[in-house]
Amino acid sequence: MGLNTVMTLHNGVEIPSVGLGVYKVEEGNDVYQAVKSALEIGYRHIDTASFYQNEEGVGKAIKDSGIPREEIFVTTKVWNDEQGFAEALEAFNRSLTKLGTDYIDLYLIHWPVPGKYKDTWRALEKIYDEGKAKAIGVSNFLPHHLDDLMRDAQIKPMVNQIELHPKLSQVETREFCSQHHIAVEAWSPIGKGRYLDHPMLQELAEKHQKSSAQVILRWHYQNGVIIIPKSVKANRQQENAQIFDFELTEKDIEQMNELDEDFRLGAHPDHFNY
Repeated sequence: MGLNTVMTLHNGVEIPSVGLGVYKVEEGNDVYQAVKSALEIGYRHIDTASFYQNEEGVGKAIKDSGIPREEIFVTTKVWNDEQGFAEALEAFNRSLTKLGTDYIDLYLIHWPVPGKYKDTWRALEKIYDEGKAKAIGVSNFLPHHLDDLMRDAQIKPMVNQIELHPKLSQVETREFCSQHHIAVEAWSPIGKGRYLDHPMLQELAEKHQKSSAQVILRWHYQNGVIIIPKSVKANRQQENAQIFDFELTEKDIEQMNELDEDFRLGAHPDHFNY
């Protein structure tokens, strides 16, 4: 148990259940130190994207850690203005160069850009077939996007990374993914800390002698969701990892499910400014 806990994707690749997200962590020393401390704590899953503009710092921290590359699961993503078949292949190579690696563990389409994501997916299939990405997937896709994509796809996405937290529990998308054996990964898993002081969460935290954030992360874990909480502080990274020594009851989970109110912190995939 602990940070070596993994989930198996439908192609047999293992992905650590808890990772570190680095959205809005500045390139250079900030991201370098965040990744360095996470790896020292025991994290083996780092999630970045070309849009975050910090792949170089991530790659450097991984290299300097002395941990063998194959022991660290690295995710990056192709951004909206890099989509299309040839463009996505070029974007992938740029990410490889910046990260200083010759393969990516998981490569994702960042958003479902209308009219572009199918061509982008063909590029990801080529990358996967060539062994340059161990797994491929999507991010911010709703069931109708996935349905449309899979109509022409040769390979089914292994992962769908979506905004997911108790106030946006995305039941329909999670059920669709479950039916199709697509793993669900949560970005903003603790809702950017916006409602950690909710009385019910505080009550559960007290009951389990944990923090509200740990209770939320445990809720995800028991729902079979992969989580990538973002934190640059080592003590917070440590706290986010300590979710394997307690268990929420069915009643706890039901209570938390009632928080759902379709509350998005990010854009809605159908109304994103593409």
